[in-house]
Amino acid sequence: MSTLAWFALVSLAVWVWLLFGQGFFWRTDQRLPPAARSHGRRTRVESDRWPRVAVVVPARDEAEVLPLSLPSLLAQDYPGVAEVILVDDGSTDGTGRLAVELAARQGGLPLTVVAPGEPEPGWTGKLWALRHGMALARTRGPGFLLLTDADIAHEPDSLRLLVSAAEENGLDLVSQMARLRVESLWERLVVPAFVYFFAQLYPFRWINRPRPLATAAAGGCVLLRTETAVAADVPEVIRQAVIDDVSLARAVRRAGGRIWLGLAERVDSVRPYPGLGDLWRMVARSAYAQLRHSPLLLLGTAAGLVLVYLVPPAALLAGAVRGDGAAAWAGGAAWAVMAGTYVPMLRYYRQPLWLAPLLPFTAFLYLLMTVDSAVRHYRGVGAAWKGRTYARPEAAPDRCQDVAPGERG
Repeated sequence: MSTLAWFALVSLAVWVWLLFGQGFFWRTDQRLPPAARSHGRRTRVESDRWPRVAVVVPARDEAEVLPLSLPSLLAQDYPGVAEVILVDDGSTDGTGRLAVELAARQGGLPLTVVAPGEPEPGWTGKLWALRHGMALARTRGPGFLLLTDADIAHEPDSLRLLVSAAEENGLDLVSQMARLRVESLWERLVVPAFVYFFAQLYPFRWINRPRPLATAAAGGCVLLRTETAVAADVPEVIRQAVIDDVSLARAVRRAGGRIWLGLAERVDSVRPYPGLGDLWRMVARSAYAQLRHSPLLLLGTAAGLVLVYLVPPAALLAGAVRGDGAAAWAGGAAWAVMAGTYVPMLRYYRQPLWLAPLLPFTAFLYLLMTVDSAVRHYRGVGAAWKGRTYARPEAAPDRCQDVAPGERG
C-alpha cells in the first residue's frame, strides 16, 4: 500500500476509536438531569424551602448585548429569594448605568451594580469581577451562586431548573453550555464545530460520571453551591486563569465537589460573531493557553488535526485521481465517520446537514487560529480581551492550572 493509504488507514482507525471510545462525545443528549425537568410532580425542592440564590454577572463594555440578556435574569420565575449582582468591570460604554435603567423599567429581581476598579496584579479581569460579586453575595447568605456572562439570556424557568437539578442530584456545580448564536455564514461554519471540538476534548459523559474521567465547565452558565465555593477557595485559587471555566471545575473537583456539564435548552448566548475575524479572535484569544503555552503540545495538536481531519478528504481525492483504491476507500470511510459524528451537533443547532462534510475545512480554520494564538502569545498580545492582555501565568502550588486537550481530571 502507498504511504497515503497507510495514513488514511490510521486516520480511519482513530475515528473508529473516537466513535466508541471517547465517551460518545458526539451525542447531544446530555441535558439537565431528568428530575430537574419533571414538571408534572412535586420534587423535594418544590415541597420544601428553596435556597436563596445570588446571580453574579461580570460585565465589561456590554451595553450592546445587555438589553437582550439582563431583562431575562430579572424576569426569572424562581420560587425562592434571588437577586442579581452586576459587576461593572471598568466599562467605558455606560454598562453599569444601562443596567440600572433596564432594572428600573423591567422590575423583577432586585439588582445591585458594583464597580471594583481595575484588577490587582495577578488577576484576570473577569475573575477580579467575580471575586467582588461573590464576596458581596456571600454577605447575604445565598445557598447557591449563579455565575453567568453578560451576553447570556435565560428563559424564565432557567434558574429554577438549575437549582432543582443541583438539589435533586446532590451536585455542587451545574454548568450548561449556552446555545451560541448561529445566524451568519461564518457562525454556521464555525460555532457548532466549536462546541463539537470542546465535547471531543471533554466528553460530557466522562465529566458527569459518579467517578469522573474528565473535568470541565462552561463559564457562561455555572450554578455553584456557596459552601463548595468557599471550600475550594474560588475564585482566589484560579485568579490568573484565562480559561477560567475549566479551572473553576477542577478547583471544585479538588475540593470534593460533584460536577455536571451538559448542553443548554433554556440558555442562549446573544453575542453576535458575524464575521470570520470576530470568531477568529474569540478562538485565538485562549487557544494557546488551552495548550499550556507549550510548543510541544502545539506541534502535537497541529499534527493531530492534520491526521484526523485533513488526511481523510485529501486521501479520498488524491486516491481517486491517482487510482489508489486503498487510499480512496480508507479516506472516504474516515470522512464519512467524521461527518456522521458531526450530524447530532448540527441538529442541535438546527443547521442543514450538508455542513457535515465541511468539517475538515472548519478544522483547518481552527488549526490556523491555534497557530495564530501561539504567534500572538510570543508577540506579547495573546489572551487579549477588551483592552486587556494577560501574560502567561506563573505556576504556583495553590493554583489550579488549565488542563491540556485530552487530559483527564
